[in-house]
Formats: sequence, C-alpha cells, structure tokens
Amino acid sequence: MADSAAIGIFDSGIGGLSVARAVRELLPDEQLIYVADSGHAPYGEKTDEYIYQRMQAITQHLVACGVKAIVVACNTATTAAIKELRAQYSLPIIGVEPGVKPAVLGSKTGVVGVLATPRTLLTPAFAHLAERYAGQAKIILQPCPHLVPMIERLELDCAALRKRVTGYIQPLLAQGADTLVLGCTHYNFIADVIADVAGPAVSIVRTETAVAKQLQQRLAQAQLLNSGAKIGADRFYTSGDAGLFNQQLLRLWPAVATALPL
Repeated sequence: MADSAAIGIFDSGIGGLSVARAVRELLPDEQLIYVADSGHAPYGEKTDEYIYQRMQAITQHLVACGVKAIVVACNTATTAAIKELRAQYSLPIIGVEPGVKPAVLGSKTGVVGVLATPRTLLTPAFAHLAERYAGQAKIILQPCPHLVPMIERLELDCAALRKRVTGYIQPLLAQGADTLVLGCTHYNFIADVIADVAGPAVSIVRTETAVAKQLQQRLAQAQLLNSGAKIGADRFYTSGDAGLFNQQLLRLWPAVATALPL
C-alpha cells in the first residue's frame, strides 16, 4: 500500500463531513475520498444487517478506489457493525463513538447527558459503553429523532432547530447535567447552537478531532502517512441527490468540491 493513497471516509449523509474537516486540518497532505450514503439514509431506521450491507458496499467502492484506510464517520454504523467490517478487511478501519469517557471525567456534577439518534442509543455496543462508566456518573440518554433531517436540509441555525434543541436539552439540565455529549457526527454542525441553548456552564463534548488523531496514529504505526505533497483532489460521492449534496458541500466544505454519483 502506497503512503500516497487516499483516505476513505463515509457516513449515511453529511455528518461525516465534520470528521473529514478535522482530518483535513490535522493531515493537510492527505487526499480524501468521502461517501455520503444519502440514498439509503437515515441509518437510524435500518436493521444492523441492512447497515452492514451498506457498509460493505461502500467499503468495496473505497477499496476499488485504492484507499489506505477507512473512517466510519457515523455513530450508528460504528455501533451496528464495525467489528464485522474489520473482520473482513485488513486495512485500518477507524470508527466513532460518543465521548462518554471524557465527559464523565470532566463533569463536576456527576451528571452527563448524551444526545444521539434513537437507533444509536439502542445498540448493544452503546449500552456496553454507557454501562462501563455508569458507576462514575449518572448518564442520561436523550434520543433526538428530528435533528439529523434538519441538518441534512441545512437548517443549522433557525427558530425551528433551536426549539427542537431546547426541547431535548432542558430535561437534561433540569436533572443537573453539566456536560453534554454529541453522539452523532451530524450534531457537530450545530454544536454552537447546542452550546448557546445549554448556557456557558455546560461543557459540550465532541469527538471529531479525537477520531482524526486516532487515524493519524494508525497511519503512523502502519507507516502510511503521506511523505510527500498531496496527490490529486479530494473526491466526494453520494448515493443520493447529487444536486443537494453539491449544495451541502458548498455550505460545509472549505474548498470547491463537486459531488459524484456512487
């Protein structure tokens, strides 16, 4: 595997772009290939088997593109089937999970709220994660079924979004939560709104930078960090509406990019 090969990143939609931006900032010489599986979103309404089939299909596409590592930039996909994916492929595969550990360690009140999609909160993998730290803090799970569709529509700071966020956060604050975990990569794009609604006394835990650092570490261990200048432009694929994805990229990606059909 050449160290100049690209890094593959995928999500059910645009949430993983927040992880891709963190990777781009940390590893500016790496080429990225991003896949938004919007034609099969939301993953939260799908079975583990269906999600794994989509993960396989996207991974096969990325492997055919010659990537040297893959980031599963979706909490639902990570908790649903990343173990099975790693068992099938030998290249480094990095997932994401809610930052419960740093939230518990940083909480002063000992009450941590986790904002995530209903599907993520129901997975055995997340249950095990929460149980691991339940003895150190009170962990309150808050499903947020309406946020991902609003973010996909680029409703990133409007009255309707703030109303939804307030409805999800207020019960957590009422129970003493001083730390909120963003358990979906989509939520990174509304982190400022969540912080504003929660107030200055509440800490917001995000994980996209930690994922980028883990990727950097894995590539370094495998001697796959790009040792030269970036080769080729980043590529963006979607299984959904390319026109919509182009609008999303125009808003959320720091450079000119064009969506390609998957």
